[in-house]
Amino acid sequence: MADEQRPPDSESQPPKAPEDTAKPVSPKPAVPKAAPPPKPPAIMAAVLWESELARDVKEQFGDRLLAASTYLGQNFLLVKPEAAVPVVEYLKVEADFDYLVDITAVDWPKRAERFDLVYIVYSFARNERVRVKTSIADGFRPATTTGVHLTANWLEREVFDMFGIEFAGHPDLRRILLPEDWQGYPLRKDYPILQQDQRWVQENLGIESGQ
Repeated sequence: MADEQRPPDSESQPPKAPEDTAKPVSPKPAVPKAAPPPKPPAIMAAVLWESELARDVKEQFGDRLLAASTYLGQNFLLVKPEAAVPVVEYLKVEADFDYLVDITAVDWPKRAERFDLVYIVYSFARNERVRVKTSIADGFRPATTTGVHLTANWLEREVFDMFGIEFAGHPDLRRILLPEDWQGYPLRKDYPILQQDQRWVQENLGIESGQ
């Protein structure tokens, strides 16, 4: 008699996993993160410049010296406008700062005293650099420094050319980089870079714009 067919041993067979009948879920679109707010402008953490030279200048000029400060090893004197040239001369004659490195300006169009005027002097004997800074209104004519440093001639002409600051007593105040008939002063912040001088460019170069 043939063996009867026996059903498979269910205990020996692994259970079948239930079929996943759930529908696939589409991933949610990523929400872009909001840009962080802009950082406030860095504040120059200057501290009091305490030195024999700073004390000498304070003793010599009194309240015409508004501050003597230092920042990361850079020393500067903040003075009233009428004291800028005398302080530069004092540093040359009395403290061996006989090299006028540069004269430059910074434009703050929303400020009553629109421009910072900065004189940078250097002493070879001391191997030291000092900045003399003053603030002036638009239209104020600071005294020329050409009587103290001959190199101030071209430096002041460049400040005039770029910012429109006129130096009283300058022997030859005219543009030095741009043509004499150029209109405007390119380093003023209200002078758009794309503007250039469209009239001059059209008349002299025959094109629409310098940009």
